[in-house]
Amino acid sequence: MRFERSSGLLLHPTSLPSKYGVGDLGEEAYKFIDFLKNTKQKIWQILPLNPPGYGESPYQCFSAFAGNVLLISIDRLMQSGLLTEEEILVVPDFSEIEVEFSKVKRFKDELFIKAFSRFDSSRESERYSKFKEENKYWLDDFCFYMAIKEYFDYRAWNYWDKDIAFRNEDAIKKYRSKLTNEIKYQEFLQYIFYLQWNELKEYANKNDVKILGDLPIFVAYDSSDAWVYPELFQLKSDGNPNKVAGVPPDYFSETGQLWGNPHFNWERMQEDNFLWWRKRFENLLSQVDIIRIDHFRGFEAYWEIDASEKTAINGKWVKAPGYELFATIKESLGELPIIVENLGFITPEVENLKNEFEFPGMKIMQFSFDKKTPKRERPDGYEKHCIAYTGTHDNDTLLGWYKKIIESNNKNVLKILKKYHKIEEKMLESEVCWRLFETLYKTNASIVVLPMQDILCLDNEGRMNYPSTIGGNWLWRYRESDLTNEIERKLINLNNRYNR
Repeated sequence: MRFERSSGLLLHPTSLPSKYGVGDLGEEAYKFIDFLKNTKQKIWQILPLNPPGYGESPYQCFSAFAGNVLLISIDRLMQSGLLTEEEILVVPDFSEIEVEFSKVKRFKDELFIKAFSRFDSSRESERYSKFKEENKYWLDDFCFYMAIKEYFDYRAWNYWDKDIAFRNEDAIKKYRSKLTNEIKYQEFLQYIFYLQWNELKEYANKNDVKILGDLPIFVAYDSSDAWVYPELFQLKSDGNPNKVAGVPPDYFSETGQLWGNPHFNWERMQEDNFLWWRKRFENLLSQVDIIRIDHFRGFEAYWEIDASEKTAINGKWVKAPGYELFATIKESLGELPIIVENLGFITPEVENLKNEFEFPGMKIMQFSFDKKTPKRERPDGYEKHCIAYTGTHDNDTLLGWYKKIIESNNKNVLKILKKYHKIEEKMLESEVCWRLFETLYKTNASIVVLPMQDILCLDNEGRMNYPSTIGGNWLWRYRESDLTNEIERKLINLNNRYNR
């Protein structure tokens, strides 16, 4: 699929302003879409919408299908009559610039329970029935899983009582009966999330803004997917992972990245023509307009690490059935609006897989200035069929990256910046950022995406994630006052000048 020449911003909804401690699907999300429209941006790129698990990472999800209920707007619950004004008058003193996940969860859970007590599914009969029918592949299993997880103090599923951990038929009947109300509560939360998300997406599309969503290649071991379909994953008889995912030593880490997600049992997945994957793509396409496939190279070959290892060094590359998978997806769902993250150790075989299905790849400006960088990876060499970024959620901010170049006195990069991009060390930091944005905007790349932290010209205090670390990630939020008229004017000028 070919994409029109356009531009957009990368911002996860949790990073939106909100008095409730975390960005949500309420008024500020609609204001952000207005900002995108006013500045002629056509793309809003987000991170995975799934419920984050360990470390609050959207790439370690409790489900590959469910929505993150922390994004539910309290104000919209009040507007729909499920909460009263009095119930939301007293709000804790949340940080404006970081998500305090534990504090937010405690506050929102109390309100969600009150909203559930007023919810009458019979009044929503048609919409509610449609929601359940469209999501029957995963909904009941996920809600059951979350209810049991709460019952066992949120421990991983293989630490539950063995009968229910391994889905004994009598145990399933017992816990379904015991946790009926808790299961309905989880179903209610998912219903509200999908209602609010669909309304927001509809508003975006009406304003000529497309949502670019994210499909992580892996799911967490502690997920409803691994609990319900253990045969689809490489697990041992005790339920623990046998082989886990990561990447070998790279730009981010000398010992590689040990993600810990269980690897797929690809042979078993092929037996039903990748049903789980087909359902996953179908589900995500109902939520977003364009899909970014994370860690695309793992569909050609993946780095397999024994679960007993402490780092990712002692792994090996294992062939994956990427051709068969994407051919099946294409046959089942047609040509899909997909872009792929083809970063890291990319071989000719990975490029061949990408080219076979004509998926556009990603270009990262921060990786474009090394002396050994081939011309096709420099901004003036970008092909049209790609999406270009200053950086991603895993990188330094653009300003943070530039300041490291200055501090290390990297003469090679400084020479390139001066010669080709007219960057001088005496420039103001904001001048440097906007000069580099212009470099990206003028490229051949069909789509250019700037992280919100970069248009605010933030140093690394705005960085979203440090790969291979736990804690302190996924926290950043901007304030409503950060989006100034000057930023709006500059973005409009860039779009007009470079026909995006």
